[in-house]
Amino acid sequence: MSLPGNAGRYALHVTPEERILLHVTFFGESVVSPARARSGLRTSVAQRVQKHRKALRAAGLRPIQIWVPDVRSKRFAAQAHRQSLAVAKSPYEKDDQAFIESVSDWNAT
Repeated sequence: MSLPGNAGRYALHVTPEERILLHVTFFGESVVSPARARSGLRTSVAQRVQKHRKALRAAGLRPIQIWVPDVRSKRFAAQAHRQSLAVAKSPYEKDDQAFIESVSDWNAT
């Protein structure tokens, strides 16, 4: 398979051990490293992922998924601004800020 553009002009320098693990997906095509091809390691991505996840579970880990607000969105910025104005205009603003400062550890190392 030839790589488009200048992609073929760059060399990847890895140790022999890393060469066995190299797998590249390029524009939807699966590229198997020469070391994997020579040793007959043409397993599917799904099989390798399944094996990796099984090893992680055996090590006592479990997968989790966390959804967080997209702080880059205009909607998030508008909501954060609205909330900060509401806090600033509150008659309890000084008490609220004192509480936040009392539970925050700004000098943590």
